[in-house]
Formats: sequence, C-alpha cells, structure tokens
Amino acid sequence: MEKYHQEALRVCKAIARVLALALNVDGDYFDTPEMLGNPLTFMRLLHYEGMSDPSKGIYGCGPHSDFGMMTLLGTDSVMGLQICKDRDVKPRKWEYILSIKGAYIVNIGDLLERWSNGIFKSTLHRVLGNGQDRYSIAFFLQPSHDCIVECLPTCQSENNPPKYPAIKCSTYLTQRYQDSQVDLSIYKK
Repeated sequence: MEKYHQEALRVCKAIARVLALALNVDGDYFDTPEMLGNPLTFMRLLHYEGMSDPSKGIYGCGPHSDFGMMTLLGTDSVMGLQICKDRDVKPRKWEYILSIKGAYIVNIGDLLERWSNGIFKSTLHRVLGNGQDRYSIAFFLQPSHDCIVECLPTCQSENNPPKYPAIKCSTYLTQRYQDSQVDLSIYKK
C-alpha cells in the first residue's frame, strides 16, 4: 500500500504539471513547497455492494464533489460510478463512466476549480450499486495545509474576475468537512 501511495502521488504530480500548462502557467507551478511540496494525501479502499435506488435516496455513495485538488481512482470493471457534467441543470443528468482496464479515472476537485476560476469544474459524482460487488481505490490529493488557494492570474481578466475569494487550504477543507457532517448533538437528551 505504501508503494501504491507513492506511485499514485507521482502520477498526480505528473497530471498537475499537465493541468498547469493547460492553465498557461509554468509546468512546475503546483510543485512548490507551499503547494504540493508537502501535500495532504489519503487513500481509501472502497467496497460497494447491494442495489441503489436514487428515488429513495439509496446510493452506494451519494452525490458529491471531492474537496481537494484531484482524486485518482482505480476501479474494477463493475459499472457504478456516474458523473453529472452540469450540476446547475435540473433535473440533473447522470452518465456512467466506463472503466478501462489499466487506466485511472481522474476527478477534478473543488480546489482546482477555485484555482482555475471555474475553467476546470469540480466533478459532481455518485456511485450506484447494481447488485454486484464493486471495488475501487481512491487517492485524494490536497495541497499543503498552509497553501493559499486563489485564482491564478492566467484565469482572470477584467471581464472575468475571480469567482472565489482566496482561502487557506486548511480553512477550506475544515469548512467542507464540517458541512458534510451531521451534528448529532442536537439529538442528545
């Protein structure tokens, strides 16, 4: 698992170089001590089972976007992952993502959306169970805890000002974790 973690981080940093070039900044832009020099990473081994029924709110994993910069996802060949390309359209249109043997799925995270001023959209996704066991490995990449995430100069202009205020990575992640948790203390007697 440690070797896999190291390799997943190497792959994510290579993807970050490509994303930087796509955003018209130096390829090593994100590979600085304050950004990805000491990144926050974690890996989850996931197992989904059972049948989903979105009309009843039953999911393998409910709709969400990932908080960080990007997520590298290794999956088996069992269908289940869906994305919504436009989260603002109602009703939402969900599309299955095919699993290609030997390939990874890369989800753009919320912080990359902020850096890019919405050029790259955070991937709204969910997992539906279809009665088959489904396994995946999710590797989540966040910048260093003290990194300030703000719109890149190349992603803004007079006609396209920053859509999001600058924010410290740890502050943003803490807010998102708190927003995603249920406060059970309200049920105490």
